[in-house]
Amino acid sequence: MLAIGRAILRRPKLLMLDEPSLGLSPIMARSVYDTLRKVSERDMTILLVEQNARMALDIADYGYIMEAGRIVLKGTSQELKENDDVKELYLGLEQGDASEKGWKFYTKRRRW
Repeated sequence: MLAIGRAILRRPKLLMLDEPSLGLSPIMARSVYDTLRKVSERDMTILLVEQNARMALDIADYGYIMEAGRIVLKGTSQELKENDDVKELYLGLEQGDASEKGWKFYTKRRRW
């Protein structure tokens, strides 16, 4: 949080962050993302690399999903949140047979 604050003091047009929630408790991660949401509303572009897709898409205007170093999906955060592949592969399982879904996820990912 201190590093983000120091970066913001310089009033950059672009703030680049690599996994700001890594190693943080869920409460602290939420605090960081609440801060980033406020910062993004102040006409500052944020380039965010994050493995927590749900949290990242909650604050993003636009997103890219990468697999094995390649962009496999892109779109607005709303489009990505509504995409069935994104829901199944990155946002958690829905109701149903987890083992069957797991196999479908694995085979679908291999096609990308």
